[in-house]
Amino acid sequence: MIVGSIARRYAKALLEIGVQQHSFDAIGKELDRTAEMLRSSPELRNALENPIFSLEKRKLIMDELSRRLALSKTVRNFIMLLLDKGRIASLPDIARAHRTLVDEHAGRLRATVTSARPLDPILETRLKTALEKQSGKVVIFEKREDP
Repeated sequence: MIVGSIARRYAKALLEIGVQQHSFDAIGKELDRTAEMLRSSPELRNALENPIFSLEKRKLIMDELSRRLALSKTVRNFIMLLLDKGRIASLPDIARAHRTLVDEHAGRLRATVTSARPLDPILETRLKTALEKQSGKVVIFEKREDP
């Protein structure tokens, strides 16, 4: 099975839970924080993905991380399910797919704006307004500078 379709399937299931609980945005933020932690720490990634460590040990590590990140029960249980199913390595892809689904559900659109210098606030507002008018969605800018 293709990794992307696995990520979308898990992300969709988590979105449905979040919609039922009226917490899909909060769940998305927690999932993003956890995925970022996994991406940025090779040691943590190794400890959670390496089958040389027992599932019990990996769950203890994840349980401690859940407490430190103050994860909700929903996200904690979801991540434990990924550990059980051997899919923890897919967490960054699942988080990315979930963010996309949350944005679609909330009527948002993300736009990356790359400029050589910081954008003038007036120009930024005009650009955002034009994109919102054209798309009919709330636009979230992700600004980058590339000299």
